[in-house]
Amino acid sequence: MGQANATTPGEFILMGVTRLPELQLPLLGVFLIIYSLTVVGNLGMIILTKLDSRLHTPMYFFIRHLAFIDLGNSTAICPKMLVNFVVDQNTISYYACATQMACFIMFIVSELSILSSMAYDRYVAICNPLLYNAIMSQRRCHVLVGIPYLYSTFQALLFPIKYFTLTFCGPNVISHFYCDVVPLLPLICSQVKETELLTILFSAFNLVSSLLIVLLSYMLILLTICRMSSAEGRKKAFSTCGSHLTVVVVFYGTLLFMYVQPKSAHSFETDKLASVFYTLVIPVLNPLIYSLRNKEVKNAFHRVFKNI
Repeated sequence: MGQANATTPGEFILMGVTRLPELQLPLLGVFLIIYSLTVVGNLGMIILTKLDSRLHTPMYFFIRHLAFIDLGNSTAICPKMLVNFVVDQNTISYYACATQMACFIMFIVSELSILSSMAYDRYVAICNPLLYNAIMSQRRCHVLVGIPYLYSTFQALLFPIKYFTLTFCGPNVISHFYCDVVPLLPLICSQVKETELLTILFSAFNLVSSLLIVLLSYMLILLTICRMSSAEGRKKAFSTCGSHLTVVVVFYGTLLFMYVQPKSAHSFETDKLASVFYTLVIPVLNPLIYSLRNKEVKNAFHRVFKNI
């Protein structure tokens, strides 16, 4: 630990989304609007699914937790990123960097788990509709959310402790707009291979395990839909899954692109673009995709406003 402390930088410099000065103000405006919409949309979903008794179903229970995770994910990243557009050199202290990494890991791992829990919920709803209420009991829903939160908290402690007890060397510049494991890898110069392997193994396990649950659920859903004789029934089943499937494709696609590749293959510019998608774009899209197109949510919104 003595050696690590001797070479510990007091702060890091975040390079931000872009280095082009002419893009700073337009991007500030765009991301400020995106973040404001994310807060309003996800907070609205949390409040609405809590207040309206007709939305006290397993599906909306998961949507509420997804909204909480998206809100947390954006808030861990966006406010600090917005500062980057108005200051010449955006610095982040050593401990703030570790905290941001911990928050980001906790929310991103939780999101993977919630999306797979939601896929399982859709599988039960379509493949076992008569047993749906018995299978998706309140206890099971709490387990499907509680265990992922514990697992993500474990990783949120593991990685910052691992990274921030190592020796940093070279420039203290992070080629990214927030503190994450991948942008910090080039800055460490002790236990590099071991840390890189640990990062890749956990990232791959998180992605592959949750993706397998999603794929298996949707294969079984597809088989059930194909066996349906009614066209109306098939249409209803597809509409039930469509929004979840859209988010899954975008979310898993960007994460697979960024994490499951060796350090040498990384281009930080393309990584930044992928990161903007799952830390800023997806959290603002989720309330729209899952909810605003949904009649139940619209009706609940009207009911809640009538009672105010």
